[in-house]
Amino acid sequence: MLTILAVSLALTLFFEEGFALLWGLRGKRELGLVALANVLTNPPVVLLYYTATTLWGWRAVPVTAVLEAAAVLVEWRCYRAYSEQVKKPFLFALLINLFSYGAGCVINLL
Repeated sequence: MLTILAVSLALTLFFEEGFALLWGLRGKRELGLVALANVLTNPPVVLLYYTATTLWGWRAVPVTAVLEAAAVLVEWRCYRAYSEQVKKPFLFALLINLFSYGAGCVINLL
């Protein structure tokens, strides 16, 4: 399980930091905020996903939807409160998570 958590976090950081750079974020503070927001949300989401789908037998699609929505909301609050460069924090949180989730789906297909 630790390997899954580590790989998921590493890939999420890679994709979301890249997205943040493409969005135009610059500087240690802003890119550090993206990293911290993901350290805050990714491990609990992954752990809860595997717990709900593997141990409890819940269906993956609704579990994923609820957990990803929660991650977007938490990250939105982080960007809204602490970012000096993100002008539309909810849109940014939504798109950055869609991007990294989509990239993860593509990787899983390969």
